[in-house]
This record gives sequence, structure tokens and C-alpha cells, in this order.
Amino acid sequence: MTEISRFPVPSLDDLPDDLRARILEVQEKTGFVPNVFLVMAHRPDELRAFLALHDALLDKATETLSKAEREMIVVATSAANDCLYCVIAHGAILRIRAKDPLIADQLAVNHRKAPLTERQRAMLDFALKVATDSAAIEEEDLEHLREMGFSNEDIWDIGAIAALFAYSNRMANLTGMMPNPEFYGMGR
Repeated sequence: MTEISRFPVPSLDDLPDDLRARILEVQEKTGFVPNVFLVMAHRPDELRAFLALHDALLDKATETLSKAEREMIVVATSAANDCLYCVIAHGAILRIRAKDPLIADQLAVNHRKAPLTERQRAMLDFALKVATDSAAIEEEDLEHLREMGFSNEDIWDIGAIAALFAYSNRMANLTGMMPNPEFYGMGR
């Protein structure tokens, strides 16, 4: 087996019951255990906190911010942060949610050349600013998103997703987390 982390990776049998049940539920749905669960289970309390925030931000859709668009934010910002794991894993989720086998690759390389709406391009421009230059955010940035039809709650979500994945990207790079091979072919 290829190493998936620079840190100790607990076995499923050694995990607290709630985390083991969550991981087994994901395995049942996907047919494999995504490495992020095992790597982050090195610290069970931190995995629980990460999953709670992840689920609150990514497992909902609003009238103006779909689940696929939320994954677009993850892929584009993770690419900017050079996170192989998140680009590959969330690229697979994006391909499935968007029903588009090409979109994740396009966003990971250059979202400005991807076939996006003007609104989606504005969303990703803002998310990338949050991810790479948050000190430069100005009221005009938020106003532009409002003009594109995003609510204040949507803008919060866009920023929060970019911020959460700044953490996730850095932890994946710190641990040397590698994507599961299964992700590469999903949604193609």
C-alpha cells in the first residue's frame, strides 16, 4: 500500500464509534474510503470539527448557489493552493454534481477559460481572492457579487468555503495526503 500520510494513520477498528460509522457510510456509498478520513482521523476531535463545517457549507444548495458551484469553489481554490488531494477528490465530486466530465480539469488549470457564466466567473474570482489575497478584499468585491445575484449569505458561503479549503489544502500538503486512485475516473 502506498503511504497516504506522513503521520500515523489509525485503523478503522481503532476509531471512535461515530467516526467509524461515518467512514463506513461513505465507503458503502462510494465503494472505498477516501484517504482524507483516515489521515485526518489521526486527531478525531479535529476530524469531527472539520466534517461539521464541511457538511454545513457543502451539503446544502440555495436558489443562488448550487452544490456544483460550491464544488467549483473548492476545485479552483485548491488548485491555487497546489493541493493535489483536494483538486482530484473534489474534482471527481464536481464532475458528478455538474454532470460534466471536463469542468474540473478546466477549473483546476484556469477558470477564466472554462465555459462558465459571468456570474460563476465572478464567484470564482472572489473565492480566489479570499484564498490568495484576503487582505485586499474591499466592499466593491462584495457589491459586484450582489450585482451578479448573490445574497450576503451566499457571499459568506463563498468566502467560508474558500477559507475552509485553505485549511484543508494546507493540512493535505502537510500530511502528504495522496488522492485515492478511484477518484481519477469518477464522473468521466
